[in-house]
This record gives sequence, C-alpha cells and structure tokens, in this order.
Amino acid sequence: MTATRKRMTADEARARHRDLRDRLIAAMLEHVPFDGWSRKSLETGAGDLGLGAADVRRAFPGGPADAADHFADWSDRRMLAELDKMDLDAMKVRARVAACVRVRLELNAPYREAIRRLLSFLALPQNGPLAARMTWRTCDHVWYAAGDRAADFNHYTKRALLAPVYTSTILYWLADSSDGFEDTWGFLDRRIAGVLKIPMYTAKAQQALDRLPSPFGLLKRLRAASRPGTGRAA
Repeated sequence: MTATRKRMTADEARARHRDLRDRLIAAMLEHVPFDGWSRKSLETGAGDLGLGAADVRRAFPGGPADAADHFADWSDRRMLAELDKMDLDAMKVRARVAACVRVRLELNAPYREAIRRLLSFLALPQNGPLAARMTWRTCDHVWYAAGDRAADFNHYTKRALLAPVYTSTILYWLADSSDGFEDTWGFLDRRIAGVLKIPMYTAKAQQALDRLPSPFGLLKRLRAASRPGTGRAA
C-alpha cells in the first residue's frame, strides 16, 4: 500500500508539473508575436496566470528552448487527442497521414504568428538539434497514429520522408491566405502523393534527407546514428 501510494504521489506530481508547463505555454503564446520566443514572453505569460519568474524557472529550467520542446509535445498531445475522435481505420494510409498533419496545423491556427517566431528561434545554429528532435518526434507520432508499427528500416525511411513534407507544409501554411487554408491542404496532399510510394521508400528517403534545409538537416545524422551496428539510438 505504501509503495502504491508513493507511486501515485509521484504520478500526481508529474501530472501537476506537466499541467503547469501546459498552462505556461498557452499563456506565453499570447505574447510571442510581440516579444519573440523568449524568456520575456514566458515571464509575461506567467504574470497573466499570477505566477512569477521562479515558477518559470521551475517549469522550464532550460528557458525558451525547453519551452519550445514542450510546445511541440503539447501540440502532439492535442493532435493525438483529436485524432482519437476520428475513424482513421476507414481511411487509406495516405489520407491518415494527411489528416494527422492537417489536424495539428488546424489546432495551432490561433498561434500562427507565434509559430512563425518559433521557427526563427529554431533556425538559430545552436537550436538545430532541438528542431530536429521536435520534427522527428512529431513525424513519429503521425506515423504511429496512421497505423505504422514497423520496427525495421521502413520505420526510419517513413519518418525521413515525412519530415520534409511536414516542414514544407508548415512554411506553406504560414504564408497561406486562402479560405480555410484550402491551398495548404492541396499542397499537403500533393506532397504526400509524391513521396509515399512504398517501392520507392529507400531511394527517396536518402534524397529527402540530403535536401533537408537547416535546421532540419540534422535528421540525416539522427538517422545515421540509429542504424544497427552504430551503438547509438535515434
């Protein structure tokens, strides 16, 4: 009973910590368009919640970079919760992947300007590894939600193929002024149709990784490090 109670208490503490981080991210996003992806935006958002700088340091000891990573996690969790309401099994794989990306962007539509400022932050050379991790993790969630359970080379090639589709769609979406972002969804469908062809996975994966723009080019190194026999994990 004591061990169970300790475990529940630890779980509750983690849940409270994550809730604090979620609330701070949501509050921060209101200020990012004006103050950039910065500690100032974090602390101003904390002030809106009646919190102080000490709460910000406790929630995000790594500062804006830590907040960026959590924003991606927060967005992924919201995307997966929304996808749970959809009948993805009734769709073809291509449509499932498109639905995942679309849902994520639609949920973040209120924060487009904040995301624009976030991309500028991630484009800084020191944030390249962070941008790569965030992108790879989201692509992993998308493929898993789409039903992919591959544990062989296809696990990596599918995510490598999706990464440039996902990142280029974000950039297109940020500049899209069409009604309901219809142009973006058409762009997304065309990009997915162009790369998600099973017989061409291996060759296209290598080409896609070679073309990835900074800061997402680090995905090539992540994929290389994950190959069997390297002694390192992705």
